[in-house]
Amino acid sequence: MVSVLSDLSVSGPTSLAPTRLRLPDLLHATDRCADDVLTGRYDRLLPAEGLPRSERWFIRLYSDYELDVWLISWVPERSTELHDHGGSLGALTVVSGALSETRWDGRGLRQRTLEAGDQAAFPLGWVHDVVLAGGAEATPAQPTLSVHAYSPPLTAMSYYDVTDTNKLRRVHTELTDTPEGD
Repeated sequence: MVSVLSDLSVSGPTSLAPTRLRLPDLLHATDRCADDVLTGRYDRLLPAEGLPRSERWFIRLYSDYELDVWLISWVPERSTELHDHGGSLGALTVVSGALSETRWDGRGLRQRTLEAGDQAAFPLGWVHDVVLAGGAEATPAQPTLSVHAYSPPLTAMSYYDVTDTNKLRRVHTELTDTPEGD
């Protein structure tokens, strides 16, 4: 497969990072793949019966030794739970619909909504939960889709709780090679 991402530019020093790619490179990759999703390039990868309405669905769009790119669909009430991406940097572009992200900022939880066209980048140590915007009452007219990139490709995700004293506590870690831990 010829990489649509082969022209990613690499910027800045790489000595302390787990990958030569930087967050702007991942944002560029998700943006390019989101455009490809919108133009139908990946239609052949979508389920023939349509996207599931009760479970998140995902498929790998691109993979090499330093980058994984995924297309993910979102459904009501199916959160990712508070998690990190192990030793991977991450980024996403919302293709359609809207997502709600709750992230740990070191002192507490902050929330933001990401709508179609919005992007977010996740440095090492970023702990967040992502869910379809609107919660249980969300019934999007079209599927809510997002493109996610991880570098290096995911190998582990840790899950967290916030304690009664407003501290972040790791609950467990899972080995995984998908954006939806095991």
